Order: sequence, then structure tokens, then C-alpha cells
Amino acid sequence: MNLTPISVNFDIGNGRTVTIETGKLARQADGAVTVRLGDCILLATVVANKEPKPGQSFFPLTVDYQEKFASAGRIPGSFFKREGKLSDYEVLISRLIDRALRPLFPDDYLCEVQVLVTLISSDMEVMPDALACLAASAALAVSDVPIQEIISEVRVARVDGEMVINPSRSQLEKADMDFIVGATEKNIMMVEGESKECSEEDLIKAIEAAHEAIKIQVKAQEELRQLAGVAGKREYTRPHTNEELKAKVIAFAKDRIYQVAKSASSKHDRSEAFHKIEDELTESLGELPEEDQPLVGKYFHDLEKEVVRNMILDESVRLDGRSLDQVRPLNMEVDLLPSPHGCALFTRGETQSLTTVTLGTPDDELLIENAATSKYSKFILHYNFPPFSTGEVKMMRGPGRREVGHGNLALRSLKQMMPGSDYAYTVRVVSDILESNGSSSMATVCAGSLALMDAGVPMPKHVSGVAMGLISRASDGKWAVLTDILGDEDHLGDMDFKVTGTREGICGIQMDIKVDGLSMDVMRQALAQALRGRLHILEAMYACLPAARPEPKPHAPRMEKMIIDREFIGAVIGPGGKVIQEIQRETGTTINIEEVGETGEVSIFSAQREGLEKALTWIKGIVAVPEVGEVYESTVKSVMPYGAFVEFLPGKQGLLHISEISWKRLETMEGVLSEGEKVKVKLTGTDPKTGKFKLSRRVLMPKPEGYVERPERPERPDRGDRSGRPPRGDRDRDRGDRGENRDRGPRPPRPDAPFAADEE
Repeated sequence: MNLTPISVNFDIGNGRTVTIETGKLARQADGAVTVRLGDCILLATVVANKEPKPGQSFFPLTVDYQEKFASAGRIPGSFFKREGKLSDYEVLISRLIDRALRPLFPDDYLCEVQVLVTLISSDMEVMPDALACLAASAALAVSDVPIQEIISEVRVARVDGEMVINPSRSQLEKADMDFIVGATEKNIMMVEGESKECSEEDLIKAIEAAHEAIKIQVKAQEELRQLAGVAGKREYTRPHTNEELKAKVIAFAKDRIYQVAKSASSKHDRSEAFHKIEDELTESLGELPEEDQPLVGKYFHDLEKEVVRNMILDESVRLDGRSLDQVRPLNMEVDLLPSPHGCALFTRGETQSLTTVTLGTPDDELLIENAATSKYSKFILHYNFPPFSTGEVKMMRGPGRREVGHGNLALRSLKQMMPGSDYAYTVRVVSDILESNGSSSMATVCAGSLALMDAGVPMPKHVSGVAMGLISRASDGKWAVLTDILGDEDHLGDMDFKVTGTREGICGIQMDIKVDGLSMDVMRQALAQALRGRLHILEAMYACLPAARPEPKPHAPRMEKMIIDREFIGAVIGPGGKVIQEIQRETGTTINIEEVGETGEVSIFSAQREGLEKALTWIKGIVAVPEVGEVYESTVKSVMPYGAFVEFLPGKQGLLHISEISWKRLETMEGVLSEGEKVKVKLTGTDPKTGKFKLSRRVLMPKPEGYVERPERPERPDRGDRSGRPPRGDRDRDRGDRGENRDRGPRPPRPDAPFAADEE
């Protein structure tokens, strides 16, 4: 590689320029480039071993994408303060690169290759995942590692009705379509993304727009390669072959494989029958040279693939006897486990998912952190693929890249129908695959939709998914699209195409193409066939559970949400959180308060309805504005000789004067009321000078027979300001605290008063 820095530039629209440079960094790698857009810079390197490992029978490609926190001027939040293993976010980007690069290498190339892409400078508005594959492909282009073509990837999003290539983060927040597309100059290789129920034709338009942008990026890489002076690709050791042995394998096994492929309908029976033929083949060949022994299995499996593909293309007969567009038998059930908040068992043929839903509080939200952003997610989906699901024995380790990728596809699909940010629950979906023979990720989507509705999550529509396959033959141009593919059909096919959506449109897609030359006509056929399969599954799902349950199950946490004025947030929280902690402790609830503009959003969670109602009433009392004429349930806080101080709303007290406790004249408070006693009172008014509340209990009691109201004393006009003294009200104010403390309310009637009947 040339040691002098070399760069090329190209425009991606709206005045944005991408720069690819090589020859400056990581010069001992077989290929190394930096890709820059704005302040976002990615470093990509590729290194390939010169020789394959002895006995190597597969292509070992490793792709890792990592974001350095220093790229955004941040220190990792982990205990060790350094980057650890790849996050799920980084794994997903690694998969996007891997799936696009893998078909570029020759079938007989078995040397180990490692591609590393690192974010070394971050830009808050630039999405680095859209540039990662461009960087990886450019590193391969300037190396001598033998690739057959140059590729690139772009993000295409529909923002305000327009297709935008590599939109900014701000633009992406407003998009209703979001897809990553990988392609060579001639062919689409990979598509993955999500949308808010887009049509099949809209998807094709997005792919076509992305392909035009990719062609520009491929030409820029070719220019960089020429400037770098890359003469050609390295020679490599090809694996040992034996055409004579291959002919013997075909002669012995071809017809036997055909008979099994056409007659054995179950995966188990078919696998056993193929193993038996392979054992008989090995026995018939006798002793072979050591270098030829691994070829027997390779030639047998290549023949198996060829026979099955030809059977499908020539006879339209599939391994399990179905027609090309037929979905396997469906069986589904909800509410089969007593304790989870939602549950569904979805079975399609020999693929089965047991999916559960758990409803949590905002404290259960998932922190998703990368170099540029940190955000919380209230919707979580985890996918598990235990070895028994395929009848195998394997070590149980953490989720691999496949599990992360399949779970992400299901999450992106179901997310389109999830309620908005006003839905206070944190929702976790877990799909455990109990049996697998083709498209367990699509089973997860269907089971997840059923389980969410079973949990009472207010999803407006069901989401289903189906996996499509493609078989093509270059010799005569014949092809066939398969609906609801088996595991074997996925392995031997030329395309894995998963589509999810509602009756109205597409919610998610993941497509990997293993051959060149997929036309838009084939794409349209696959999408139309997928729509029919998706609708067929949706009908069965609606028959199982027509709509979301009206409320969560009795053992699920209850939730209430209320909006309060911003000024009351502090009162609900209290000094040092004292008030809100007391409410949670006394009611057994979890309370979350968020400031939203000029209001506060209070979410209350409780496993018991009683505690929820108690907390709700408590908070309503704190934020309530007392209304004259309203009746309140009050608590006696203290008893004085002239009455009792009562709390009629949280934090709001008033004096219940001795004269307002009963229609009967009371001489003393002794034995009348006690601290902690509940008393119903009516707010009869407020003192306009002091703002103190006027409370009465007696107005809520029946008036005694013969009771006569005391007449109002008329004002005497001749008693004005004759002495030059201020009016009485002003004199009271001049007395300061002494005047205030004398406010004991209205006087009790004199014993000999002629206007009050004595109940005694």
C-alpha cells in the first residue's frame, strides 16, 4: 500500500462531502482507510492470513465494529472506565457489515480475514452505522485481499415524503421509513430496516434511491484503489479437489437423495435418511487417501443442495410437500402460563416460540449508550435460542450475534405498533425458541404480538412476519420464490427475505442475497407473495385474540397517570424527597415524576388497586386547590380550647371553631374531638385578609327543630370616624401579631340569647 496519504471525495447531497483517505493510519494492515463526514471519522482495517489453516473447510470472516468513547469526549461509565465487549448496538452494526461483505469472497477462499471498523471521532448529527460498511469495503479495495466486487451501504429514510440518503439524527427522528441498503454497482446484496406500515412499492422506491447513491460510492472506491496503485489481488492456496471422487459420489447418491427429498416430510426423518445414505456412500468408497476423506462429505452436501434445488425449480415440489406459496400449519394459544403478565405460544410447522411479556415501572427502563448518545428505552425484546430447539447438545453461553440480530428485527417490527411515550409501563418481551426449523425470528414477531395484547398493552393492530426464500438457476435463468422457508431451504437457497407488517403495510424487513442479479421483478414477486403469507398468518392471529385486553391482568402492576401543574412538582416530591418517599412507603407504590414543558407527569404503579387509589388520592390532595362549598374528609391534628385544627387536604389545615362543630352550644372541647380522628368538614369560605380557611362541621348536620339564625347586626352610620381614629379593621392590623392571635372566629351565643334554641 502506498505510504503517501491519498484521498477521494464525493457528495451525498445537501452540500455534504464524504472523504475517504488511505496511506496515513494503520499502514501495516493489508488495507486501511478513514472515512469522514462532518466531524465523524471511522477507521477501517483489514488483515488476511496468507494460508488457510490445515483442514479448514469454511471461510472464517470476523467483522467487529466498535465506538471509542473518546471520539465524543466521554469516559465509559463502566467500573473499569474502559471499553468492554461489544454492546448489542455495536454487534448489530457488525452484522450489517458482515452480511454485505461475506458474498464478495470467492467460494474456494478459506484464509482467515479480520475486518475492524472503529469510530475515532464522533459527530452528534452523523449516524456512523451508515458509513461503516463503506469504510470496510474501501479497506478491502485498497488491499490485495481477493474480493470479487466492491460494495457500499447507505441509509435511506423518508422524511416529510422525500427520500433522504444518510439523514442526520434530527432528520431521522421525523422519518417514517428507515432502511440500510447494501449493494454492488449492479446488484442489491442486503436490506434491513423498519417503517410505519409502508407499502411494497414504497419499499422498492427506497431501495432504488439507495442503489443510485451506492453507485457513486463504489466509483469513489475504485478511484481510490487506482490512486493507491493496487496492482492486483494476491494468489491464494485453493483447497484440494478430486473430480473422479466427485463423479463417484454423484453416481452413488444422486437418485437416493432425490427419493428422500421427495418423500420425507419431517426434518428428523429427512436428516436421518440423508445420514444413512452418506454412511453407505463412505462404506462403498472403501479406504481413501487422507486428503480425499474430507471431500466425501463436501461433495455429498453439494449434491444434496443441487438435487433439492432442481426438484423445486423443475417440479415445484418442496421438501415437505407444500406448494411454493403455502404457509405451514399454524397453531397458537395465549394466557397459558399463570404468572407472567402476558404469554403466547406460537407454532408454525416445526418452529415454535414461547413468548412472555412483563410490565414494569420506569425504574426498569434500559439504558442504551454509545459514543454519541445515551437514552432510555421503555420497550425491550430478548430472543433466546437454546440448543434443544434443534435437537443438539451445545454449551449454554450468553446470546450470540445471531440471537441479538433476530431479537432486534422482532423489536423493530413490534415497536411500530407500541403505544407512544404517554404509556408509562416499561415492557419486556422474551421469546424462547422451543423448536426450530425455519424463521424463528418471524415466529417471535407473531408470538410477541399475541403476548403483548394478552398483557393488555394497547396495540392497535397485530403484527405478523413470514420468511421468504429464492431458488435460481443461472444456466436457464429459472427462479422460484418460496413462502415460509424451512431451515434446509434457507441453507440451500439464494435469498433469505423476512418481511413483517400489519394488514396495512410493512413494519420491518431483513434481506440477504447470496447471488448476483436479483432484479426488481423478482423483488416485487417476493414482496407480493410475502404479503399473501403475512395476511394468512394475521387472520389466524386475530381469530386467536382479536384485540388487546382492556386492562392488565390482576397480578400485573396497575398504573395511573395524572398531569399536574409544574409548580406542584416540588410539593409532591417534598424536601429531600420526603413526601414522595412517604407516599410510596405508606401505599406500597412506585411513583415516577417527569417534567414535561409547563406540566408535571406523575405515573403511579402498584400491584394492588387499593394502594394505587390511596396514592392517587394523596397526590390529588397535594395538588388540589381548595374550593369553597366542597366537603372534605379531614384529620384532627391538634385540639385547642377554642376548637380543633384539622388537615382537610394534604398540607392544608384550617381551624374548626368550637361554634362550628355542632348546632349544640359547647362550653369546652374536652371529649368532643381527639387527635387523629376523622371529621367531615365543609369549606365555607376564606378570610380575605389572612387567607385562612373557614371550616364548618355543623352545616353538614341536620339543623335542630326550632333553631333560629342570629340576625346580622346592622351598621350604625353615626359611628363612623368620629374620634379621628382609624376604622376598627385598621386598628386590628396595627396591633400586629396581637391582633391576629385574637382571631378566634365567631363568638358562641350567650346563654340567655333569645334567638338560639337550647337543645337541652
